[in-house]
Amino acid sequence: MSLTEITQQIASAEANAGRALGSVKLIAVSKVQPNERVDTVLAEGHRLFGENRVQEAADKWPTFRDTYGKVDVHLIGPLQTNKARQAMELCQAIHALDRPKLANTIARLAQEMGHCPDLFIQVNTGEEPQKAGILPAETDTFVAECRALDLPITGLMCIPPANEEPSLHFALLRKLANRNGLNDLSMGMSSDFASAIALGATHVRVGSAIFGERVTG
Repeated sequence: MSLTEITQQIASAEANAGRALGSVKLIAVSKVQPNERVDTVLAEGHRLFGENRVQEAADKWPTFRDTYGKVDVHLIGPLQTNKARQAMELCQAIHALDRPKLANTIARLAQEMGHCPDLFIQVNTGEEPQKAGILPAETDTFVAECRALDLPITGLMCIPPANEEPSLHFALLRKLANRNGLNDLSMGMSSDFASAIALGATHVRVGSAIFGERVTG
């Protein structure tokens, strides 16, 4: 599927949900993709990409930015505290703020650096023990703690369990965001972004549908 087809599907989902055209941002998930594929999407004019690993972003994006100018990169994967500074230098948003220790590290670095990317709190909506994220029942408290640290919390993010209806988790995330006065919802991937848009997604993360299957070696 092409970038054009994906953007058309997003526009159709926006219209079906009664939302304004362009209200949903497409994050092209370029993790573990050959540079040639990424270059093709950049050449088509897309300028918002998602990476899972800080080191991969550091190896890839400075060179692409030299060629294409301003490109927004969002970190959508887990972030180790010892990689936080590098992530904050490279990325315009971090979608996986998932624990107090990381919040405190980012707050300290933001004071030192004088800036901070937009932050999304990852919520473990399925309460899966193997998955990172704040539990739904603890989300309100964690949002308040992050705000007390002067962190720029713009929204929430979730990855629904693979074997459950994703719309139930999207609806829960929207409820939590509304309750905390947060406008942005990072939810929905290649297989379910239309239902995420219907339930209020502002950012959808689409990889394989744009680039093809990942190359892992």
